[in-house]
Amino acid sequence: MKDEITRILQDSPWIKAKDIAKILGKDKKDVNPVLYAHEDIFTKNSNHEWRLIAGHSITIVFDKDSWTDCDRFEEILAQSGCLLSSAHETIIFVIPKNCKLLLEAMARLLALVNQLAFDGRTVKVDFSGCRGTLSFLNRIGFIDKLNSAVDVLPERPKVSAAKRYEGNSDATLEICEIVPANPDREIPKKLKNKFVSFAGDQYTDAAFTIISELFGNVCEHSDTPIPGFVALQRYSHRKRHLQTVVSDSGKGIVGTLRPALEKYYPKVFEKLDFSDPKTEVRLLQQVLRKGKLSQTGESGRGLGLSQSQNYALRYSATISVRQETFELKLFYKNNSFSSAQSKVGMPRIMGTHVCFDFILD
Repeated sequence: MKDEITRILQDSPWIKAKDIAKILGKDKKDVNPVLYAHEDIFTKNSNHEWRLIAGHSITIVFDKDSWTDCDRFEEILAQSGCLLSSAHETIIFVIPKNCKLLLEAMARLLALVNQLAFDGRTVKVDFSGCRGTLSFLNRIGFIDKLNSAVDVLPERPKVSAAKRYEGNSDATLEICEIVPANPDREIPKKLKNKFVSFAGDQYTDAAFTIISELFGNVCEHSDTPIPGFVALQRYSHRKRHLQTVVSDSGKGIVGTLRPALEKYYPKVFEKLDFSDPKTEVRLLQQVLRKGKLSQTGESGRGLGLSQSQNYALRYSATISVRQETFELKLFYKNNSFSSAQSKVGMPRIMGTHVCFDFILD
């Protein structure tokens, strides 16, 4: 029960034992002994409201002997509550034996770790039990892109394998950093060329459009001192597919658009009830599938994704877009939109995290 109470207080500090018991579906008399038995973790004020003690650390352990995709990553993260809103000063991520991260999960982890470090937390990523994954992440540039304050265990590699062997992989492109204030305009070209080398010339137009739009989206709308990044990975097991990930730590698509709705799109704004968690999901889906809404009120590009979905249609792709507290996935098959899935109430990760997953012929 201690861990369950910890997660509740991470999201809702300063609540009474009776309210904690209500959330847990238990009696207050069952909760109080746990709170008082762990006064090194929990503290209360004169109004008998409880919170976590500042400085308390938390450890998040990933699955051993398995691949971690973005869905499993979010399940593991949710078990620890919202880390960005918590009182934890020290946060430790443990990558255990034979734990492998799919690109989309790796990108979300990188973004979250950097945001926590930027927020002043002590962050550790422990690869002591899985040095193979540490070597792989060093090879693709994950370690290079970690905030320098992040402690990598057992030790941060002294040599960047991503820089030493850049461009030599037949399955991945090293992570490219996007600095909105001074972006490297060669990145879209580099990504497009690698995409085509992995997938074939028939993907040239798709690669150029998708990468250019997503790159431009980060440069124009992220508005954060934390750099964004792009990455590319080809997978050959089961169905051959290619993941392209673009991530930033800014306000997010909906966060960027929402302030403009009342001013430029009053008819749209009047229909939106933001007290409903699903409202932001529906708004994002409208932006992704139909475009037309923009931050400036001009005829927009759907904030960087409206043209890309044409290629998602053609190549039976999946598009996932992770926002601050929710996610939307769009599935395309046989030249048409197939279905959508969404999750709300997710632990907070700032920014927009997009993954295009193409099934290769």
